[in-house]
Amino acid sequence: MLDLLPDLFDHYPSKLQLLPLEFKPYGGKRLFWGEIVTVKCFEDNSKVKEILAQDGQGKVLVVDGGGSLRRALLGDLIAQSALDNGWQGIVINGCVRDVARLNTFSLGVYALGAMPIKTEKLDQGQINVAVDMGGVMVTPGMMLYADENGIAVSDEMLNFAFLNELVALNSSCF
Repeated sequence: MLDLLPDLFDHYPSKLQLLPLEFKPYGGKRLFWGEIVTVKCFEDNSKVKEILAQDGQGKVLVVDGGGSLRRALLGDLIAQSALDNGWQGIVINGCVRDVARLNTFSLGVYALGAMPIKTEKLDQGQINVAVDMGGVMVTPGMMLYADENGIAVSDEMLNFAFLNELVALNSSCF
């Protein structure tokens, strides 16, 4: 496993913002990055399912679930859809379920916790709006970088040329 964030923060300290929430890893892929797509929803994952059923090549879904720990916004079936559609990862200010299965997927998944109870499907929520992730405003089109050191965002894609190992990984991550 490679560490990405320490090197990025050393090289680009003024271009990155660390998301301060205490995310836990749940996917089998712990290192990922991509262009941000957002969903804002509360205890209803209809919009999460809708977005992850679309092409996600080079993208990361950031979900503002309001920090709810009462319902899971992602489970194995929706995660499988994300994997099938080429998404790099999913970051949720909320919970996931089916965690043993999620750990077998080559998909980045970070969330606040696990909860076995699913959401109701009411088709509520917003897609591609600015979301507040622990005091950091995240907007669609920003870039997200994640590894086991944390999760950071930047306004633009950062150049990894100074990281020879990661440049070689670039083709396997996208």
